[in-house]
Amino acid sequence: MQWRVGLENYEVRAAHGWYEHEHETPQPFVFTVWATLAVDQRIEGIEETLNYADVQIAVDEVVLKASKPIRLMEDMAQRVVDLLAARPAVASVSVRIEKPEAPLPHPGGLPVIEVVWHRN
Repeated sequence: MQWRVGLENYEVRAAHGWYEHEHETPQPFVFTVWATLAVDQRIEGIEETLNYADVQIAVDEVVLKASKPIRLMEDMAQRVVDLLAARPAVASVSVRIEKPEAPLPHPGGLPVIEVVWHRN
């Protein structure tokens, strides 16, 4: 048995990005985060799992409480992974970030990054 805990399509508005003008006005970042748990038996207590509220809190901590703008979504995703990977119940984490208002040369497309981390 394999347990996964997730939070899908969680939108956070913040002023992050590579370009200086992205630091002036908040824009949406849409997170989908999945964690695979290290336990493979029946789960009967919250301490044996990862509360999906804690996933939301980790995203908020990274995106909303950053001391300065995060320039790359890859760095943003890694910071979320770092927070969730610190929990012993977590065996792997997948973080997908969509940036629907990212500056592109012309209309069309949805900029996305995704990282998958596994405990060794």
